[in-house]
Amino acid sequence: MERRRSGIAVGIILVLLGLWFLVVQFVPFLQGWFSWPMIVIGVGLLLGLIGVTNGEAGMAVPACIVGGIGGLLLYQDMTGNWESWAYAWTLIPGFVGVGTLISGALSRDGEQVKGGVWLLVISALLYVAFASFFGASGLLGQYWPVLLIVLGFVLLVQGFVRRK
Repeated sequence: MERRRSGIAVGIILVLLGLWFLVVQFVPFLQGWFSWPMIVIGVGLLLGLIGVTNGEAGMAVPACIVGGIGGLLLYQDMTGNWESWAYAWTLIPGFVGVGTLISGALSRDGEQVKGGVWLLVISALLYVAFASFFGASGLLGQYWPVLLIVLGFVLLVQGFVRRK
C-alpha cells in the first residue's frame, strides 16, 4: 500500500513538472517565473504533496518551512531588499507554526493546532519588533521594545500556569 502511494506521488510530480515545462515552451513570458526562489517554493509544494499522498500530516511542517523561505527569497529577489534578512528570519517560526497548524488540523490534534497558533503569534510579535528596530518603515518607532516585554510576560505567565 505504501509503495503504491509513493508511486502515485512520484507520478503526480512528474506530470506537474512535464506540464510546467510544456507550458513554458509555449508561453515564453513564464520563463521569468522559473527562478531559483521558485524552485525552492516548488520543493516546498512537492514536500506537501508527498505528505498528503502518503497520509503523513507531519510533512506539512517541512513543506511550510521550505515554501515560506522560498517565498521570502522570491520577495527579496524581486525587490532587491536583501537587507530584510535582518528581521525576516523571525518569520521562520511562523512557517513552522503554519505547518504545525495544518498538521494538527489534518490529524485532528487540538494541542498541535494550539501550538501552531502560538508559534504564529510569537513569530508575528518578533517580526514587528525586529522590523521596527532594523528599519522596516518603523512599524512601532521607538516603542518596539514593548512587544518584547509583552512577549516575555506572556511566556512567563504561560510557564507558571502550566506548572500548577
